[in-house]
Amino acid sequence: MGRRLSRLVLGSVLIAGLVVGLGLASEVGAAPPAQAGTSTGHDASSTSLLSTNFWLATAQGNVWSFGSAGSYGSAGGLDLADPMVGITPTPDGKGYWLVASDGGVFTYGDAAFYGSTGAISLNKPIVGITPTPDGKGYWLVASDGGIFAFGDAVFYGSTGAISLNKPIVGMASTSDGQGYWLVASDGGIFTFGDAPYLGSTAAAPSADPAEKVVPDRSGQGYWVEDQDGTAHPFGDVGGAPPVTGLMFQAITAGDKAVLYAFTQLGKPYIWGGNGPVGYDCSGLVLASWQRGAGVTFARVADDQYHTAGQPVAPTSLAAGDLVFWGTSQTDWTTVYHTAMYVGGDRIVESTDGGVQLNSLGQWGEGDIMPLGRRP
Repeated sequence: MGRRLSRLVLGSVLIAGLVVGLGLASEVGAAPPAQAGTSTGHDASSTSLLSTNFWLATAQGNVWSFGSAGSYGSAGGLDLADPMVGITPTPDGKGYWLVASDGGVFTYGDAAFYGSTGAISLNKPIVGITPTPDGKGYWLVASDGGIFAFGDAVFYGSTGAISLNKPIVGMASTSDGQGYWLVASDGGIFTFGDAPYLGSTAAAPSADPAEKVVPDRSGQGYWVEDQDGTAHPFGDVGGAPPVTGLMFQAITAGDKAVLYAFTQLGKPYIWGGNGPVGYDCSGLVLASWQRGAGVTFARVADDQYHTAGQPVAPTSLAAGDLVFWGTSQTDWTTVYHTAMYVGGDRIVESTDGGVQLNSLGQWGEGDIMPLGRRP
């Protein structure tokens, strides 16, 4: 069972729901000539980085904050007509928009409402929303790459007439608002207006699908960001991406286990606890896999390390994988703590302060066991 006494809390649960309004869409107009660059290969210099500041949202409208991302509300308690498919921050990071698959727009913090496609019959569902640089407008993008502009957003083209290998999942504006990038679920990049093509992950996509293209402030670089927060840099970028928002969809059994654990955030640490009132570390990961994904395994942390599923190298960890701490990295009987990997170097765990979102490396790497386990 086991626990750690010190911790670094990175996230907080957002539970307040607020809908600011829905409206009618404006016409986008005819497309001007577009310059579209499709992804044809993987930039060999691209390596995964960790995005430490972002919001993570679900189709039900729940929103969780990581790092410095503020808490502004969620639609988790609302009876939604259509699932949420996108979340994006305002330019100053003091609010965000949520968008549903019918193009309904929900605003929080300092995000303003400029319109929606809620009253339009769409060929394909909306998959994302992107603000203009000044925050006085936004684009909605559909899965076929169709673009809808509101407020001061300008239409520069779309992939609506292109046969795509994978659906479009998101877009981002250039720093001057005179162009944008579209990103497909395999990390393929399409450019319009003055947006440059700098690379993609299409030739070597991650286990978790791509969801965002996040531009650097210079306009000469961007990150392709997966739904678990892992970010792949291209062009002239450095460090981690700025605050962004991600939709987390349950694609794998591990995703389902993570989403169940998220619903338990804030519950107390209880030695020997199996839920639902509270959990110890191994009780949380077992309950999450049992109730979220229908998979069972050993109850106690050291037995979990020894027998649960298949071993996983640290470089191959995916959402839902179990990670462990022990006093001897060669002796499974010394394991004293377990947690569940979320992605982007983050874990969900039950420790001294209860069920919480933390950094995998919060205590250093000395006690981390050499392998994870995938139930």
